Amino acid sequence: MRAPVTDLPLVFEQANVIAGGVTILDHVSLTLSAGPPTVLIGPNGAGKTTLLRVAMGLTPLSSGRITWNGQERSGSGSDSASKARRAIVFQRPAMLRRSAAANIDYALAGVSAPRAQRIDELLALVGLSGLGSRPARRLSGGEQQRLALARALARDPAILFLDEPTASLDPAATKAIEDIVRAVAARGVKVVMSTHDLGQAKRLAGDVVLLHRGRLAEHGPTPAFFDTPRSDEARQFIAGELLV
Repeated sequence: MRAPVTDLPLVFEQANVIAGGVTILDHVSLTLSAGPPTVLIGPNGAGKTTLLRVAMGLTPLSSGRITWNGQERSGSGSDSASKARRAIVFQRPAMLRRSAAANIDYALAGVSAPRAQRIDELLALVGLSGLGSRPARRLSGGEQQRLALARALARDPAILFLDEPTASLDPAATKAIEDIVRAVAARGVKVVMSTHDLGQAKRLAGDVVLLHRGRLAEHGPTPAFFDTPRSDEARQFIAGELLV
């Protein structure tokens, strides 16, 4: 599995989302390029999930635009060719009432290549070999999250969006997810993930994005972000202070 990178860079230009009179994303301009994972951090309500949903085409922009490799794409997610090159895993992914293997097979609907072999490869990638016949909803929380990753990777996306994939997981399950993220990134998939865990950001990120009140507070390479933050928001957040 090696994803194409022809859809990168992903560029947000003055991306603005307003819902019910509340500004959720406030004119965010951001470029995400091929390479190591990009990690989004910030307090609750900062706009991290909305940014991922907008990129995936699940939430429309109120104004501004998004371009993929210089081409503007529909904000509604209706451009199926583009959407097929994106995948997202939420913090609490829904499991279909079927086996682990059948959950992946569902994501492969319409694929002409040998699907049984592909399912085995994906189960192996996420450390679930031998569990394909087990009902997905009987897997542990960490195993379900790994299965959700396998399902998201079924069609070789160019970009994988992860919304706090290790929230509420124990350290062992968290490490398993982080190992998968590293393996996926090494195969050419651009990973963009949100987290509240600054240690996780340091371990995984090539670059870090800090959002606060829907605005882009700071974006930079991981070492510089943590060692020499430029913004007051970044300095406060890294120091463990509350951003209000």
